[in-house]
Amino acid sequence: MEEAETMSEKESRELAKTAAPTSNALQKWLIRIGVVLLAFLLGFVPMWLSNRQLSGDLANRDKELRRAGIQNTLTAATIYARRGEYETARQNTSSFFTDVRAEIDKGNAGLLNEQERIGVSRVMAERDEVITLLSRNDPAAAERLSNMFVEYVGVVQSK
Repeated sequence: MEEAETMSEKESRELAKTAAPTSNALQKWLIRIGVVLLAFLLGFVPMWLSNRQLSGDLANRDKELRRAGIQNTLTAATIYARRGEYETARQNTSSFFTDVRAEIDKGNAGLLNEQERIGVSRVMAERDEVITLLSRNDPAAAERLSNMFVEYVGVVQSK
């Protein structure tokens, strides 16, 4: 029996000796993987934060650009009407109303907040009358467009 115990003790020791280097090698690899992962995260996190901030800035600039484009369309319509180019003014006015309607329909996801949507809806109420005046080449359309422009700018720039 002693011999059997001695054999098992010898086998146990040898297994422990062979298991120890395997365990050490595994620990070394885990440490290496951890260091590589940490290095990756140290590079990734700042870039991710920067990208996130820039994406937000880009979205804000895009909204400002769309807002300016809509206002410029109305400005162009007003100028064309003053110059007597009623068809071009009518097309620009129609485009303005289409763009504003699209922004109103977007709700909170659009350019306009609730207060601006209410104010712009007053401008939208003049749509048919102004387009009719422009279709008839009526000089009164220029004055109506000027008044509409002033009202629109007052609504959207009163932040």
